[in-house]
Amino acid sequence: MINIILNGCGGKMGKAITTVINNFPQLNIAAGVDAYSKVLENYPIFENIQKCTIKGDVVIDFSRPDSLESIIKFCKEKNLPLVLCTTGFKEEQIDIINASSSSIPIFRSANMSIGINVVNSILKQVSALLYDSFDIEIVEKHHNQKVDAPSGTALLLADTIKSSIKEEIKYVKGRDGVSKRMHNEIGIHAIRGGNIIGEHSVIFAGLNETIEIKHEALSRDVFAVGALKATEFILGKKPGMYNMDDLIKESTKK
Repeated sequence: MINIILNGCGGKMGKAITTVINNFPQLNIAAGVDAYSKVLENYPIFENIQKCTIKGDVVIDFSRPDSLESIIKFCKEKNLPLVLCTTGFKEEQIDIINASSSSIPIFRSANMSIGINVVNSILKQVSALLYDSFDIEIVEKHHNQKVDAPSGTALLLADTIKSSIKEEIKYVKGRDGVSKRMHNEIGIHAIRGGNIIGEHSVIFAGLNETIEIKHEALSRDVFAVGALKATEFILGKKPGMYNMDDLIKESTKK
């Protein structure tokens, strides 16, 4: 049995993991961490991960960027792998994550959905081919409580496209006023409203034709399943940075 310490257990994704884990017989939530949770679960909940006294095998984090340093410290002290699902980190926090991966295995993805990572793989193959004849725009939609914009997933997709193209690419995050489009731009547009779980569209707009690659999450369960699959993957790995590409590659070898 793999025992999980779930940081952010009281949030929407924490609750989704608590439900979906029933489909993973080898996984168990040994303890939760959430400063604001008043929900009673069948596992103990601590207000801060540093106060957690339950022994675990791995930490899953679905919380906020300001929890990063305490989570990293805890995982290093306990020598635990970390599945880092939170987005919206600043550059200096990403530096901390990368540096910490020399001590512990860290799985990090801007989006834990297997489907969105398949879309990302497709973009690696087609972006360079389409770039000369198509303008590229990304539109992402999320619920009205999402903190960061653009989403980490939108930036992941944009970075994938950018790395596939030889020309220097610039990001334009939204447009306002006089904003004539340049060809070497990728427009990234964020929509926030209602309870939209997550929708990402990559639009290749050319002369007389448009190609749109779209992914829509219909339930938070897709992210929970991805996080739990990442948990199974990261156990036994050496210190280093891992992501969905690594998980998908390993899965295809089985």
